[in-house]
Amino acid sequence: MPKKIDCQFTFIGVVVMFLLYPLSSFSQTDYSVLDYWNYYSDAANQLYKQQSEISFEILAKRKESISKLKTKTDWEGRQQLVKEKLQESIGDFPAKTPLNPVITQRIKKDGYSIDKLYFESMPGVKVTAAFFIPNGKRKNLPTIIYCSGHSDLAFRSDIYQHVILNLVKKGFAVFAFDPYGQGERLQYFDQNLGKSRFSPTREHSYPGAQLFINGASTAKYMIWDGIRAVDYLLTRKEVDSKRIGITGRSGGGTQTAQIAALDERIMASAPECYITTMEYQLKSGGPQDAEQNLPSGIQLGLDHADLLEVRVPKPTLMITTTRDMFSIQGARDTYQEAQLAYKAFGKEENIMMVEDNAGHQSTMKNREAMYAFFQKHLDNPGNSKDEEVVVFPVEELYVTETGQLSTSVGSKFLFDVNSASTAKNMEILEEGRRNMDQHLTGLKQKVQAISGYSDRVRHGKLIFSGQTEFETYILNKYLIVEEGNKIIPFVTFVPKKPVFGTALYLDNMDDKESDIAYAIPIQLAKKGVTVIVPDMPGHGELGPGYLKGDAYFENTSYNQWFAGILNGKSTVAIHVEAITTLLEVCKSDLKLDDKEFMGISKGPFNSSLLHAAVSGVEFSKMLLLDPMLSFESIVSEKDYDPSLIPFTVAGALPHYDLQDLSAAFAPNKLMLVQEADGQAKDSSYMQSYDFVKEHYKSLNKANNFSVEKMNFHEGAMDSLDKFISNR
Repeated sequence: MPKKIDCQFTFIGVVVMFLLYPLSSFSQTDYSVLDYWNYYSDAANQLYKQQSEISFEILAKRKESISKLKTKTDWEGRQQLVKEKLQESIGDFPAKTPLNPVITQRIKKDGYSIDKLYFESMPGVKVTAAFFIPNGKRKNLPTIIYCSGHSDLAFRSDIYQHVILNLVKKGFAVFAFDPYGQGERLQYFDQNLGKSRFSPTREHSYPGAQLFINGASTAKYMIWDGIRAVDYLLTRKEVDSKRIGITGRSGGGTQTAQIAALDERIMASAPECYITTMEYQLKSGGPQDAEQNLPSGIQLGLDHADLLEVRVPKPTLMITTTRDMFSIQGARDTYQEAQLAYKAFGKEENIMMVEDNAGHQSTMKNREAMYAFFQKHLDNPGNSKDEEVVVFPVEELYVTETGQLSTSVGSKFLFDVNSASTAKNMEILEEGRRNMDQHLTGLKQKVQAISGYSDRVRHGKLIFSGQTEFETYILNKYLIVEEGNKIIPFVTFVPKKPVFGTALYLDNMDDKESDIAYAIPIQLAKKGVTVIVPDMPGHGELGPGYLKGDAYFENTSYNQWFAGILNGKSTVAIHVEAITTLLEVCKSDLKLDDKEFMGISKGPFNSSLLHAAVSGVEFSKMLLLDPMLSFESIVSEKDYDPSLIPFTVAGALPHYDLQDLSAAFAPNKLMLVQEADGQAKDSSYMQSYDFVKEHYKSLNKANNFSVEKMNFHEGAMDSLDKFISNR
């Protein structure tokens, strides 16, 4: 995946250097607002903690509703509600199509055999698997689906083989399959490296972010693979359809819990090292990789316990450890709640929890509890002792000739599945754009609902934090303190001779001791524009925070973005809410001129600015420097820029894209500025702005929309002059 080019070589870096070149009198200025405000020393974590507090409030309401459930009828009503909420979160599964199974090899061993095979969970999507079958009775066997945790080897990992072979020794047939991004299904396999460019968790989250934008999820398709695995097992005479179980650890525990919750054909479920509560997950490790985050899951009132309770009275064993990354207190709380549901059904004995003193690992105690659980509930009595086994060399369990689908028989992966969704979504969006008046009607409400923005009135106290006077302008420092001690640090550049009104400038203001970072606001102030420069949550002094997570790409935490997917409040919505509070306070307390109120952004902050404009912030005109062109450009590129993800909105497509927000800004002046020698692929995405041009033209304001391409070291100042002076 191409790396982001260093700042000094980007066109914005060039323009900044150009702007500063003649200003030999510049001195280094500290633009930090919070240096002396020790009380706000945790400000860098504000975005994640704000997201968490939103989730905690929803989860508290869930607890209250659960406390009112007493009878079997009450819990049956809850089960129906959970089924509906899971359907709302995950959406419709694909149609069931032929599995087209291919057994590539049959291995016979002492006491068992193995069918190595692949099947198609969707047309062209191949799932590699191994079916372990004990010798002796070859019909109607109790069968366990084994889900692999986040190992790049998947079920070929030594510890997973150990569990599988022990189950086989005890008379269970075991079906183990590769999840997306693991085993022989690596999606970003590099033949030169001989491995994936990403870890398994990143293999899930990198395409998972694209799925979220399109209104889908990694979970949906990983669950679907599990459902189709059951479909395949039911074609085999060796399998007793009434005695199917499922287990797996870590990411395999996630799959176990989710698949069992959504496939009623699974009799017994034993998720290991996964089940906790969302409250304690948010308070400890934070949201995990993509498939562990059901879209709007928390917003819909769902928690881990619901994945167990929706199955009542079918048997469930929670396998836990005290030092797991998944909070043991959360596991205990979930077990306590699930017991209430099983008790209401008169099946207290069908919910069990085993706990061992260990980290995120498989222990003998826990394995033996799992063997005994399946022996009891799948009617296969016997010795539950953990036995020594001889595991296979990894290569011996390869299903394909090369050990990778991508280099052997070929397969579609998550990006390919999502590409089909992108095509459908863009068809829907293009159809809507053919009637622009109707398309833009209600766009504000649609954007607010999808992004999670709330337009309730917010109050903040303005605190003055310092002032520095320069020859032609004054630098003021402020912070706004909102309810819950949320803060917005910002500076203003106030020209001594105001000429052109006020501008809001959004950028990633991470370097608080660099005049270069503030070059554009300084030049605007010198031209007579009052400029407000805030730190948006997650950036500057309000970021990036402690949470990196297991889906951390090039200094970008997807896990933090996932927090907003869980509770329905996007990072962009939080930005917009900060902008509206900031501007209201500035207008009321600082009496800043809002007759000519401009919005200027650099980089992907154009998304925040455009969302603010459509949500009611009245900019007279906007200038977007080096903008993120569209959400479509992200979901359409296999190797996209991870730094753009926090500025996207999950579920936006097919309802709207950034071009639609641009069209909604008409007839006000909107100027997009790109580097003249930008990447060629940008040209195709710029064509998607043609309908925006036509819309401005239809309003007799064709000159108010422009897309500029220029060499900044030659034309930067002219661009700014043209924008602020209406030329």
